[in-house]
Amino acid sequence: ASGFRGGEAPRLFIHPQRNDLNKSAVSLELPTIDFCGLESSVSGGRREIVEEIRKASEEWGFFRIVNHGVPLRVMDAMLDGIRRFHEQPAEAKMHLYSSDSKRKVRFNSNVSLRELDPACWRDLLTCVFQDDTLDPEAIPLVCRKEVQEYAKYMIELRETMAELLSEALGLSSDYLSRIECMKSESLACLYYPVCPEPELTFGTSAHSDTTFLTLLLQDSIGGLQINHQNQWADVPPVRGALIANIGDLMQVQYTSH
Repeated sequence: ASGFRGGEAPRLFIHPQRNDLNKSAVSLELPTIDFCGLESSVSGGRREIVEEIRKASEEWGFFRIVNHGVPLRVMDAMLDGIRRFHEQPAEAKMHLYSSDSKRKVRFNSNVSLRELDPACWRDLLTCVFQDDTLDPEAIPLVCRKEVQEYAKYMIELRETMAELLSEALGLSSDYLSRIECMKSESLACLYYPVCPEPELTFGTSAHSDTTFLTLLLQDSIGGLQINHQNQWADVPPVRGALIANIGDLMQVQYTSH
């Protein structure tokens, strides 16, 4: 998508149902959970947070997290670094271009170009940390430092989330860690280039995450929508916050417990 130049979106990017959704989104107040009192024993801070997570997970499948421990400077630097990568000339990124999911670091413009469904208007850099490790030399130099530092904090937050979600299931805090359901981490760094006809396509089409948990860092532009009670709702960005998305595999855990 980033290499496209022209006044019209190519046909392969056009989604027939897009116009029907342009005016359908509503504004709903996504649950916000403050992790500030997580380590406090005063007034049962941790118990309250666990209960808020349980309720938000069951009723929404999404919630916003604030005071999560990831410094704002790290989040801002990550967004800037990923933007620098994507806004490089195409030839600077082509050595990473691949649709091979086994590659730990890969870049592609659209993973669905070989499928029958309309393509999405986006570029994607993926960095997979298996067992929390990834060869630094594999990460593009233009954003290497930012990705490494952000990943370090996200791995710590992932462990915290694993404990809290385990407790929200009514289980011991180490349950999800013991079954190794959140052992690896994948950074999906999306970029949505300027589109000549944004009303005809999607940056990312309607989907559910097949993973256990997604922690989403939004930029200041926004565009995220979630489906709540069969109604699409806008989720405006809040600087410094992260969006937690309970994935399909985690929903299986909730159902079984």
